[in-house]
Amino acid sequence: MTMRAHRLIRSYFVEASWQAIRADPVMQAYYRKHQGKNVKRIIVKVARKLLSGILAVMKIEVPYTIGVVE
Repeated sequence: MTMRAHRLIRSYFVEASWQAIRADPVMQAYYRKHQGKNVKRIIVKVARKLLSGILAVMKIEVPYTIGVVE
C-alpha cells in the first residue's frame, strides 16, 4: 500500500468517526469524555476505536450494533 492510500484510508475513517459520534451513543460518550483537548487528536482516537470495532466485527462475524460495547 502506498503512502497516499494510507492517507486516504485515514481521512475516510476520520469522516466515519464524525458520523459515528452523531449516531452511536457509545462513541459520543467517548468523544465527550475527551472534550476540551485537541479536537483533531480526539477524532483520531475515535477513528482508532471505530477501526478496532470494525476489526472485531470482521473477526467474530457478528453485525455491529449501535450503542453496544463488547
